[in-house]
Amino acid sequence: MAAAGVLYKTVGLGAGLAATKVARAALDKGWAKTKGGEPPRNPAVPGTSWNEAITWAVASGIAVGIARLLATKGTATAWHKATGHLPPGVEEVGN
Repeated sequence: MAAAGVLYKTVGLGAGLAATKVARAALDKGWAKTKGGEPPRNPAVPGTSWNEAITWAVASGIAVGIARLLATKGTATAWHKATGHLPPGVEEVGN
C-alpha cells in the first residue's frame, strides 16, 4: 500500500503543477487581452498601481486555487475509477 500512496502523491503533484502552469498561462493571456501589456507580477516596480497589484493578486489566487482544486479532485476521481478504491490517505466523508 505504501507504493500506491507514493504513486498517488506523485501523480497528484504532477497534475497540480500542470494545472497551475495552464492557469497562469491563461491568466497571462487574459490580462494582456483585457488590460494590455504584462501583468504586475512584482508590485514593487514603480508605476504599478495598487489597483493593478490587488487585481492581479486576487485573479491569480483564484485561478491557481481553482486549477489546483480541479487537479486534486480529478486525480482522486480517476484513481477511484481505475482502482475501485479511494486514494491512499483519503477517507470518505459524509455530506
